[in-house]
Amino acid sequence: MNQYETVFILTPVLSDEQTKETAEKFKKVLTDNGAEILNEEAWGLKKMAYAIQKKSTGFYYLVEFKAEPNVIKVLETAYRRDEKVIRFQTVKLDKYAAQYAEKRRNKLGNKEEA
Repeated sequence: MNQYETVFILTPVLSDEQTKETAEKFKKVLTDNGAEILNEEAWGLKKMAYAIQKKSTGFYYLVEFKAEPNVIKVLETAYRRDEKVIRFQTVKLDKYAAQYAEKRRNKLGNKEEA
């Protein structure tokens, strides 16, 4: 199993509830295909560097997971089929990026406890 990180941007016209439902839908796609979700972060509404589909902001969401390579194709097909997704990017993490991601998770976990 490889470790991956995916970030997707949702259209800014969604409510908080719709954003959470959409994120849950993509997490379900991952878990249904045997992926193990390590971390998820909702970065919230952010301004984009340039307009996409005449929108200058979007809801950013990050998911870290371990999965087999064939799961990525299924996930990206789900992204393409959902009209709420403006952009997405999935990256396979090498061992150094995976170590950095783990440190980052631990650091975020310590902040939440304080």
